[in-house]
Order: sequence, then structure tokens, then C-alpha cells
Amino acid sequence: MIAYVTVGADDIARAKRFYSAFLPALGFGLEEGPEGLSYALPLQPGQSPALPDFYVKPTFDGGPASAGNGSMIAFEARNQKQVRDLHAAALLAGGSDEGQPGFRASYGPQFYVGYMRDPQGNKIALFSSDPSEPGRDG
Repeated sequence: MIAYVTVGADDIARAKRFYSAFLPALGFGLEEGPEGLSYALPLQPGQSPALPDFYVKPTFDGGPASAGNGSMIAFEARNQKQVRDLHAAALLAGGSDEGQPGFRASYGPQFYVGYMRDPQGNKIALFSSDPSEPGRDG
């Protein structure tokens, strides 16, 4: 199981604007500190942590942050409308489009996805695969 994912950012304020445009709608809470941003799903009393956490931090070595070639982080939305809405909100909050929401021929018929890049260049996907919604072939 993945416990957490961290991306580097040179401008934490820009990163906060981008990620806060969609992560709270997916249930993530935000804690800010001198070490950066920590997004986590809420913990109910007696419940184990809902993993993974997502961190946005300056680099530890002080060098410039960079996006990984071939790296991508995907967040699951409730439905296709939420994918569209959050993709649009993230673009308005400083992200760049890497693929408008929709179905892709190379994925399953229920997999609805939109791609974007955060202000640092990290590739992010928002997807839904709700079987109660219309699929690519239907």
C-alpha cells in the first residue's frame, strides 16, 4: 500500500492555489506548515488512516523542484461531472491542460479521465470509473 506521495514545488503559494482547487472536493483536508502542504483524508474515531497522504514541499536539497518524466499522480473523483468540474477548476487555479476529460480508447469503457499539470509541471490525473454512468461504448 502506498502511504504517501510527495511532489516538490518552488512556489508553495501557487501550488496551494492549484491543489486546493480540487483536493478538498475529493475529501482531502489541508494542513500548512513551514515544511509545505499536507493533504490528507479525514480520520474517523477508531479508524485506520485513509492512505495515501499527499504532500507538496520545497526540495530537501534546496535545488529547484522538477517533475518526473513518466510520473503521474491520479486522484479518483465520484463521477464524470466531478472530473470535468475539478479539471476546469484546477486549470483556472494555475494548472495547464494535458488532456480534456473524456474516455480514452486505450483504457476500459468506464474509465473517464482528465489530465493536467500543476504549476511545477507534475502530471496529475482526475478519473472516475463509476459503472452506473454511461461508458465509452454506450
